[in-house]
Amino acid sequence: MALTNMGTVRRPLAVVAIVALVSLAGCGSSSDRQTSSSRPTAPTTTSTLPPYIAEIAEANVLFLQVFDAPSTANETMVLSNPWFVNDDPTLPVSQLLLVKQKVRDFYEVLLPVRPNGTTGWVRARDVDIVLSPYRVIVELSAHRITVWNGDEIMIQEQVAVGAPETPTPTGTYYTRVLLKAPDPNTVYGPYAYPLSGHSDVLTSFNGGDGELGIHGNNDASALGKSVTAGCVRMSNDSITRMAPIVTLGSPVTILP
Repeated sequence: MALTNMGTVRRPLAVVAIVALVSLAGCGSSSDRQTSSSRPTAPTTTSTLPPYIAEIAEANVLFLQVFDAPSTANETMVLSNPWFVNDDPTLPVSQLLLVKQKVRDFYEVLLPVRPNGTTGWVRARDVDIVLSPYRVIVELSAHRITVWNGDEIMIQEQVAVGAPETPTPTGTYYTRVLLKAPDPNTVYGPYAYPLSGHSDVLTSFNGGDGELGIHGNNDASALGKSVTAGCVRMSNDSITRMAPIVTLGSPVTILP
């Protein structure tokens, strides 16, 4: 579903900018960026990291080349860095990609494109690695979200998920940008995290691309039910706790 009159909070790159229109699709009921001043240094291989630490590749070039293998033989796409929220040139957001593995001088990364789960390879020299201890687990059948900080649970509560005709797709994604609403009393609540994934059934929604998201809520009775157009709705108190803390690029795993 489209998010209108939202502002962006960008992490890592906490700057807030109010925009006239931002689209995040797949997010209502079926009826209806952040800069860190200091970053931990990543090790050269993922094997030395605790299992709950995610590696996030932040592009350090204007045009990030993506390859289909850990070589420069076959370029599959080029991602602009920064990218712009709602194509607004005044709202740049760093191009962030969740790292899966490193092979030689390349990182395999999860891409924010269709189909969900698409990966590619980027040159190590073209990205800076940021570490995140945060991860989000959504269990659809239990209507439950768990937000982890390292090996400790930060938030766990009931959520609303996709209706049967517009299900929330399972898989691994990552938080791509943080949006702040000037009016928190809407279906989106005070904040929304658009994710790197997309609806499997909605190719567009209210002018957006059927993107998935995690956001607040203006109807507490919806929590614990399957009623959305694909997004995950949580309580406003909890999304407000998450907003200043959970790093962009952090993994989000959606389970059946």
